[in-house]
Amino acid sequence: MCGIAGIYNTNQKAVTLSQIKLMANAIAHRGPDGEGYFVHDNMAFGHKRLAILDTTDKGLQPMSSKDGQWIITFNGCVYNYLELKQELRTLGHSFISGTDTEVIAEGLAEFGTDYFTRLNGMFAIGAYHKPSRQLYLSRDRFGVKPLYYYFQNGTLLFSSEIKGILAFPNFRNELNHYALNEYFTFQNQFTYTTLFKDVFMLPAANTVLINIDTKEIVHKPWWDYDFTEPDDSMTFEDAVSETKNLFQKAVSRQMLSDVPVGSYLSGGMDSGSITAIASSHVERLTTFTCGFDMSQVTGVEANYDERRDAELMANFFKTEHYEQVMNAGDLRWSLPKVVKHIEDLRVGMSYPNYYISRLASKFVKVCLQGTGGDELYGGYPWRYYRVFKSIGQKDFFDQYYNFWQRLVPDNQKRELFNADVLKRVDLEEPRKIFERVFTFNDKLRYDTPEQHIANSLYFEIKTFLPGLLLVGDKLSMANGLEERFPFLDNDLVNFAQKIPVKHKLGQLELMKKIDENDFRDKRNLYNEHNDGKTVLRKAMCDFLPETIINRKKQGFSAPDESWYRGENADYVKDLLLNSNTVSTAFINKSFIEKTINEHINKKVNHRLLIWSLMNFEMWCQQFLINK
Repeated sequence: MCGIAGIYNTNQKAVTLSQIKLMANAIAHRGPDGEGYFVHDNMAFGHKRLAILDTTDKGLQPMSSKDGQWIITFNGCVYNYLELKQELRTLGHSFISGTDTEVIAEGLAEFGTDYFTRLNGMFAIGAYHKPSRQLYLSRDRFGVKPLYYYFQNGTLLFSSEIKGILAFPNFRNELNHYALNEYFTFQNQFTYTTLFKDVFMLPAANTVLINIDTKEIVHKPWWDYDFTEPDDSMTFEDAVSETKNLFQKAVSRQMLSDVPVGSYLSGGMDSGSITAIASSHVERLTTFTCGFDMSQVTGVEANYDERRDAELMANFFKTEHYEQVMNAGDLRWSLPKVVKHIEDLRVGMSYPNYYISRLASKFVKVCLQGTGGDELYGGYPWRYYRVFKSIGQKDFFDQYYNFWQRLVPDNQKRELFNADVLKRVDLEEPRKIFERVFTFNDKLRYDTPEQHIANSLYFEIKTFLPGLLLVGDKLSMANGLEERFPFLDNDLVNFAQKIPVKHKLGQLELMKKIDENDFRDKRNLYNEHNDGKTVLRKAMCDFLPETIINRKKQGFSAPDESWYRGENADYVKDLLLNSNTVSTAFINKSFIEKTINEHINKKVNHRLLIWSLMNFEMWCQQFLINK
């Protein structure tokens, strides 16, 4: 795990060591264990190292292949590198280190850039081929490790974080108004734009060539999720057995490390399952939970503290267990740090992630995470049931788009944005962006309930999951901690996509029979059915207590609905409504006032919108004013 950065001048202008050092130093928190640089004429690589495999100097980067043709800078971990290493040995390659980096370099020398498709792991890579003087950038299948780029006036800059690009001499940051519209629709970016004008994220499972001759970026996508061809002959018992087998192998693979490995333990099934397997691989696994002070919390949020269930599992697996207890005042202290590190604003109330990763980093360098299980195994049935009886594609799009306007619906955008922003954006663009997620894949069909649910799984794993992964990466690496995701193992994902929907949602057949004209509110009816991940629950029965297997799903979130009305109400107002508020250059103050008042007076629960307004204000302060 590391931070990488690079400069490539297609105009042949020479790059200096001082330029690449500025970029690398801006992301030094990602790699406190060492640094390295490579400068050659019109290109340069920089690297900040977090040493996980072979912690000696033999693992320093940038690294060259033995034949000297390839130079790479790499962030991530390749879990199948030992198998790949053995194959390369049979082909005549030798190795001097115990790193996965060296395996990638030699693999490129033997197979070229198609080698990226064979890596089972998380990675962001810059690779320079000396003979052709071409630069390649690539990201892993699932987009676990971020990689941003900027290409203007013959200069390409890339970095693990946008801060690396901002540090380039004379770089001028401007707001991307189109991305602002997208963010305040979805609380996310479904495209690969960012709030920073002309700064883009490289898509997952994508290798790009920066062509020195044509001076163009050529994208080569090499993998995508596919839920469209389930194995209908697969029995429920077969699905359970193979899920159990592949999950155990995935956790075992990701225990690979020369430094201590721990696990988050939320109290839910996914993290509990990981802890169950991981604890069998070490003498005493270290686990971490984040809880909340509930003294001023009411309503459904009174159940948000998961410490009790986590403590029961920690005792069950005899782990060395640590807890972080957060209170309302922790938001004010952490928000500037959270926004500084996330940069590219995304989903969720993420500041608890900062605290839990900071806690874990005091004891381990690697921590296992349960993200991905919901998206693969159908963990959000109340979303799917909204659309599973849709009549064709248009009806599906209409219903699902209404749900995924998480922050401000299109019909309220004229209240949200001021006149200047409205002149710059297309209010219909978010709907087009939403539909392109689906229409980009010509294999999707919209005829049956199973197809609608498969399409929902595809959409969420392509949009919502990348947002979660980005937040996880940025806030863990802010604390020098590597997070790993056993559910995002190539073999496990390949199999999970083949499991029929009926095995993932236990009450699908019942839901099909429910009369759409039932006197009960349809939304409430669908919310009653929390039957997702049926296969996974059954597969984990041998590892977890029954109370955890049958526990109702709960997200990892602070009780901010209550705190915004209570202890944090003054902080919210002071940040968003004072005379120095910066974001009112784009957002109407009257809209902010209305949002806060509706929330405080319990008319509408605006916790997601208030969080996003605060994040954008802090983003403006840090990246527009203090640039």
